[in-house]
Amino acid sequence: MFKKLPGDEARTLVTTTPDTAVVFRPAVVRTPAIFTITIFLWRLLAGIVRLIWRHPVAVTVLAVPAVLGILYGWRIALVVVAVPVSLLALWPFFDRASFNRWMGWRLLAWWRLVWIYRRHWQPVMIISGLGRHLQGRDYLPRLVRVTCTSWADLVTVKMISGQAVKDWTDRIEHLAHGFGATSCRVTIARSGRLLLAFPRRDPLATPLPALPIPETPSVEPVEIGRCEDGTPWRLKVHGTHVLVAGATGAGKGSIIWSTIRGLLPAVRAGLVQVWALDPKRMELSFGRDLFGTRYAASPAACADLLEAAVQIMQERADRFAGLQRNHTPTLDDPFVLVVVDEVAFLTAYQSDKGLKLRISAALATLTTQGRAVGFGVMAALQDPRKEVMNVRNLFPDKIALRLDESEQVDMVLGDGARDRGALADHISPVPEQGAGIGYVRLETSPDPIRARAGYVSDADIRAMVADFTEEANQ
Repeated sequence: MFKKLPGDEARTLVTTTPDTAVVFRPAVVRTPAIFTITIFLWRLLAGIVRLIWRHPVAVTVLAVPAVLGILYGWRIALVVVAVPVSLLALWPFFDRASFNRWMGWRLLAWWRLVWIYRRHWQPVMIISGLGRHLQGRDYLPRLVRVTCTSWADLVTVKMISGQAVKDWTDRIEHLAHGFGATSCRVTIARSGRLLLAFPRRDPLATPLPALPIPETPSVEPVEIGRCEDGTPWRLKVHGTHVLVAGATGAGKGSIIWSTIRGLLPAVRAGLVQVWALDPKRMELSFGRDLFGTRYAASPAACADLLEAAVQIMQERADRFAGLQRNHTPTLDDPFVLVVVDEVAFLTAYQSDKGLKLRISAALATLTTQGRAVGFGVMAALQDPRKEVMNVRNLFPDKIALRLDESEQVDMVLGDGARDRGALADHISPVPEQGAGIGYVRLETSPDPIRARAGYVSDADIRAMVADFTEEANQ
């Protein structure tokens, strides 16, 4: 009845009755002490080598005073430590920027790695579903490194084999709240590795004044504001089309007027023309003198102006055919920027079907054929639905300001943009806090960029128009 079981004898059975579970003790293999000591010493040596390899500066800073203390006494070691520490303590008072670049952000990154991320890594990964606990063992993504900037923590993560980027983008709220941040953005660093951005503060909380008008004419990307990382926000208009979507009061006018301000020297030089369609009659009418005869407000006038732009574009294309593929602005063939404020009024809410068809056809022609011959379209609208703007996919570069619904974010910026951190529906409706803030998705990059445009007031527009007309009359 009793047989020897693997790893033990039959007498270790608790019971043999049919209605009771059979329990037996697993095998115990006694490891010789010499093997245990050898493995421990090997791991200790490997850990020391790894520590020196990864942190040579920190090891040197600690090792030098210790060696000097052993060789020459503790007083010499104290002097060697006290003098550099005293100098380093004065460094941030004299040059805070260089101190932060070389030491400050690295010390902050080390502290947040130890106190925030490594301490909470295991529970956040398991609870959010990004890690697995199987058969008593945790399978977790590896925390590679943490770096700090002036506004955010950048966490590099190595994914578990078999994970996808969508597994992380679907859990950005879990990650943000798990590590005490307001939001989280996921970008691909390289194959198998992600870069998670956790903002510590909002560098765009303070409104930006209107940027100064450039001194030299240029059609290169126009500086219209600041990005979240502190770099200038330069918007490309030549060789592309730009769609700006945002609710009422989100700051669409600031983007339009900041772009016009940046192009104004080129307009004066004759290298750029701005054609304005203003069906609301409330935004672009402030600068009507800048546009001259290239301004339209009524639907019929807008249709005529768009068709005139299409005609000039096609004539230019006939002249360029077989000679050049890219446009360089000249006095004879300037870059033409067609600005349409509230384009939905012309394409979706227009009651005259004939005008609606003419305007839609002209916009489709400009956005499909105009880039190569020096025609660009900047269109602004409030409702980004397909039935409202059926040519929105013809705009390579898109800007999402404050939106009312989360679904609208992907309508404007493309599928998956909100999962990557473009929370345009979370932008504050208070003008001082959220006007002009938006997420930019460029044709060359799928990752949205958060930025804020400078606020161009009515006084700024009037001053700009006055200076322009004064120079034109001279």
